[in-house]
Amino acid sequence: MSLEKAEKYLEEKGFLDHVIELEASTATVTEAAAALHVEPSMIAKTMSFLQNDKAVLILTEGTARVDNRKYKDTFHTKAKMIPFDEVENIIGHAPGGVCPFGINEGIEVYLDESLKQFTTVYPAAGNDHSAVKLTISELEQVAEANGWVNVCKETEN
Repeated sequence: MSLEKAEKYLEEKGFLDHVIELEASTATVTEAAAALHVEPSMIAKTMSFLQNDKAVLILTEGTARVDNRKYKDTFHTKAKMIPFDEVENIIGHAPGGVCPFGINEGIEVYLDESLKQFTTVYPAAGNDHSAVKLTISELEQVAEANGWVNVCKETEN
């Protein structure tokens, strides 16, 4: 059902042809990268947070980790991930398929600066066997994000 919700949303936005359905699992960044034959960092990981009673999604590059200080400085609250068993009910997609497409009403979406190093990224498409191939500008457009944030730790090269 989640894939169908995401596909319906993407079809309305003119991006249905960007959806990739796979035999292999895309539930984790590592699995998605292997299935898509791309670097793990090119997976646009969607993280689910609770800010008091409000749900927030933040898309980051696949290997990024949230910096608690940056998160608190940005959102003026502690980073609190939605418990695994509550994600599907709150967001509208189960873990492994969480994406900003076809989500429940009232959820704010943000894009992390860590994604800007790429031309193309691959967020999930509603389930654990799908992805969407999008340029950064397409992602900005279709995700209807509230804006860009910088809440991830600096990557060490």
